[in-house]
Amino acid sequence: LKMSWLRFYLPLHIFVAICLCHAIKASTSSSQQSFKTDLFNFYHSLILADGKETTIHLLKDIPKRYCFVLEEGRVLAPFSITVTPCDVPIEWSILLYKSPPGFPGKATPGGHDTQEVSKSQQAPSMVSTIFKYKGNSVETYMGMSSHSALYLLEFLSTERDTHITVYLTTDTISGHLYPELPMDPRIDVIGIGHTTATLSWKHSPSVLQHAESIQYCLLVNEKHNYKSLCAAETAIRSSGMKLPPTLALSLSPYLLEPQQVMILSNSELSIINKASHGEVRQVCVGTRNTYTVPHLSPSTQYYFDVFIVNLLTNASAAYTGTFARTLEEPEPKVTELKDGKVIHVVLDGKKQKFYSLQYQARHKKIHFTFQLCRGQIRVHITRNGKTVASENLSGLRYLSLKGKLLDTYLVQLRSTEESTSSVKVQASPHFHKPLFPLLPESLKIKSFSKLRTCRSVTIAWLGTQEDSKYCVYRKRIEEDQIWRELQNADRCSGPESRHKSEKVLCKYFYDLNLQRAVTTETIKGLEAGTFYLFDVYLFGPSGIPVRYHSKVVKTRKKC
Repeated sequence: LKMSWLRFYLPLHIFVAICLCHAIKASTSSSQQSFKTDLFNFYHSLILADGKETTIHLLKDIPKRYCFVLEEGRVLAPFSITVTPCDVPIEWSILLYKSPPGFPGKATPGGHDTQEVSKSQQAPSMVSTIFKYKGNSVETYMGMSSHSALYLLEFLSTERDTHITVYLTTDTISGHLYPELPMDPRIDVIGIGHTTATLSWKHSPSVLQHAESIQYCLLVNEKHNYKSLCAAETAIRSSGMKLPPTLALSLSPYLLEPQQVMILSNSELSIINKASHGEVRQVCVGTRNTYTVPHLSPSTQYYFDVFIVNLLTNASAAYTGTFARTLEEPEPKVTELKDGKVIHVVLDGKKQKFYSLQYQARHKKIHFTFQLCRGQIRVHITRNGKTVASENLSGLRYLSLKGKLLDTYLVQLRSTEESTSSVKVQASPHFHKPLFPLLPESLKIKSFSKLRTCRSVTIAWLGTQEDSKYCVYRKRIEEDQIWRELQNADRCSGPESRHKSEKVLCKYFYDLNLQRAVTTETIKGLEAGTFYLFDVYLFGPSGIPVRYHSKVVKTRKKC
């Protein structure tokens, strides 16, 4: 008879008989020790192990029963049972079977046969329910056991298939598997902002005793609190994501799935799980009991859970979860745009990510000009509350919009990165008086490797059909400065920001045939084996320059 069948369909009185049979054999003489071992191996899935956390899988509406018996010679021994639901609420109960006089532990000549045991255990008065619970909280029952008593545990899930963990210990003094919670296990929200929340909780006594093997792990999500770590992991997995076994063991990057993002900063590990319902953020913070959660969304309710995790046993205990709503994003200050006036907007990605400009049309057709100076910016334009344009800015951008007289345009600029971003903006009804010069097809500067020498470099750039002024500047740089110079370049700054010694020349040129609108220049007087940064500035009728993309060239070492 297979144990899987016994486990699901065994009647209670037969199940009791099996456990009692095991108890009888366990209490016999040492000569029967091998039989006891064989019996235990056969019925091991029904006997709850002492001092070990057991994972039990439950099928919907099918109860599972486990039992345990103390070893011979233990009288009135304390014990505790901790049950942790890992998903939906479950029902579980503890039944006490009191043995009749002369049962194991009280020696009687000849012992009992199986038939007598089966008859006695069927008496209703012999079985009583001493504990019953329904829910999804972690519950612990503590009691005193006798060698003449048998305990039965029954588990049932009525919602769906699920799993739980059960921990039985008869060593209530040193057999603590789970880290200890403080007397007040609540999490306090001591600060809340638009995008941050600062949390604090009282230290676990386990941290003071075993700081090297204990750490706190924080879980942040937008759905609800979790009463145990295994419940949180089950919920995340059910959303279609794989999760490392526990927060405590999530410290290896190779465990991450494609939909997970790992952020490591200031010795903190943060794993963000991208899911359809939002983010589930996991952060392990060592033994600190305060933490500021960054990068939250404004006006959003978040749920915060803290788990104290034993790195050696992988066991955990949950603080009482809390929740908080981040502050609403303040309405951005609106600046008025005037005809033809240029406004230079600087956005600090860490402090101010939004900037609003308002323009009231005095003509039906309006032209907006944007020159991205630094960083990454997205522009969103509405006319009388309706969106008419939304895009990421790149270089120089013209937008022509047609509406009615006195239409109100709202231009919203948003930084898409944490570093500083800036842009120049102009609104005008007169497109024939452009702010910026006519631009070529490309703003790239080309260098000719074959024309490089130890003392000179030849560069080329495209022009336009409009006679314009071009100025060339050079700057000597070190190799380790190249990346910083290119990344931090302000594309809106003109020659006025350059040192006079960096100026090479200025020249005018144009060609009505765009295929021939290209010019070259050989810069001499350079040092051998040296890096140089070259810039070209294009000036239009308004005098406002447009900077070509910087080019770094190294002269030859030997010629």
